Amino acid sequence: MLPLLSHEKRALLKIARKSVESAVAGFEQRITIELTGNLALPAGAFVSLHHLGRLRGCIGRLVGNQPLAEIVKECAAAATSDPRFRKLTLHELAHVEIEISVLSEPRICTAGEVEPGIHGIIISGTRHRGVLLPQVAVKYRWSRQEFLEQACMKAGLASNAWKHPETQIAVFTAEVFAQKDFCRSELQDAAEANASPYSSSQ
Repeated sequence: MLPLLSHEKRALLKIARKSVESAVAGFEQRITIELTGNLALPAGAFVSLHHLGRLRGCIGRLVGNQPLAEIVKECAAAATSDPRFRKLTLHELAHVEIEISVLSEPRICTAGEVEPGIHGIIISGTRHRGVLLPQVAVKYRWSRQEFLEQACMKAGLASNAWKHPETQIAVFTAEVFAQKDFCRSELQDAAEANASPYSSSQ
């Protein structure tokens, strides 16, 4: 997949916003998706929802078996009910910021190849798996060892499990973008185009 074009990013954010609104309101909106360019190609993706700066949900797929636009639509809806958090409410919708991470194909590597800030990481044990996106290591300023340890703990493993030969380590890169990356006028136009009775009157 080639780097996403600006209009493709905006299209994915628009799809995600409508999908989130529909999931929260329990009302199915018609979401028209034009499967062209990168939007039509299979790719893994994560959709993260933030409310007033705090994470409210993050759901994704590591490997794409559907067009990217369809995966973003489904992950956005699912992120409103991330089991780690209470379900997103209508009252919160106006202040929800959407971030999308489009992933490269994961590749198996050694611990020494992991580069925090560039790579996302997948730690796989016998029964469990932990995934951390590249931006998480940047946010917390983790070293390589801290990044590996945190991924292990997310997988439900001991923090030093990354040293064990039976533990599999894989990395991926991600193209990350959010609504805040686009100018205010573009966001306002998108919000007006997506306006619905249940999202504006609650």
